[in-house]
Amino acid sequence: MHIKAFAVAALAGAAVAQQGNTSLCDKYTLAALKNNTAENQLTLLTLLVNTAVIGNYSNASLPGFAVPGILANGTYNGTKVNLLPYFNGGLASSNRGGQAVAVNFLDDGGAVPLMLNKPANGTSSNQYKLLTHLYEYFGMLLGCSLQSNTTAFKQYSGGASQYSIHQYMDLDVYQVSYFIEQVALAGASFGVTQEDLLAVGTTLGKAFNYKCSPPAAIIPYQGAQEQSICVADSCPEAANASCPANPAIKPGVANATLAQGEGNSSNTATASASNGGASSTGSASSSAGTAAASSSTSKGGAAVQTLGPVAALAGAAALVFAL
Repeated sequence: MHIKAFAVAALAGAAVAQQGNTSLCDKYTLAALKNNTAENQLTLLTLLVNTAVIGNYSNASLPGFAVPGILANGTYNGTKVNLLPYFNGGLASSNRGGQAVAVNFLDDGGAVPLMLNKPANGTSSNQYKLLTHLYEYFGMLLGCSLQSNTTAFKQYSGGASQYSIHQYMDLDVYQVSYFIEQVALAGASFGVTQEDLLAVGTTLGKAFNYKCSPPAAIIPYQGAQEQSICVADSCPEAANASCPANPAIKPGVANATLAQGEGNSSNTATASASNGGASSTGSASSSAGTAAASSSTSKGGAAVQTLGPVAALAGAAALVFAL
């Protein structure tokens, strides 16, 4: 995989890439990888998503863009954020058939395979499903023209309603904004321009970052669905609010050690069978958290700042745990 000059090529190529009807996915795949193929589009999305999840790990990224990653403890506007318990099975925050259950999404290698530009070690785990759905969903959002069920880059096959997926997470404005920041920083670290970050944020922010947003068809073939992800009291409400009939619920604690103080401590929960067991969960979450922290600090760059164009990428919140 020849990606060492990815970011430099992206910056140079973007200046001459065709505008108009050219999607951002096609634009940056062509600029960075020279040939706009389904395989290269998947490579582009793998780099972006893996970096957003675990932080800087690739020598293809530009210097000076420190990306801690959403698995690392962070701070947004002075408020501490810890999203790891939503991934490691510590919280009963996943919606399975209308029930809140704990699912370990780091059950197949944690950060290690992501550093190798893979979603997981195998193809049958929760981690593999999560990461491949993230690649697919982000690809659809960015308009990857060669994404098809007949090519190497499949269409998104996960849940249609992002609200339903996130219903038992009860994410607040700081958690969602921190995730948004990581996705935006990941894009910027690979040469995505401020103009393009703003364009994506302006288009998608209304659908995902306001509670009670009216149903919208984000994935065209899935039809109009409730899509709000930021649903806690701290989240801004849509001007034409249409609140879901099923309210969001703060997640219960399935494993106090893994929950790390997050969730509703008065509401203990039982981990689902898909959680992989306490010992499996603990091992995966520990290694992933450590790897994410080390990958984000190894670059040593300047502290992350919330820049205007970066913060404007509000629509990227649609990618949080997109299953």
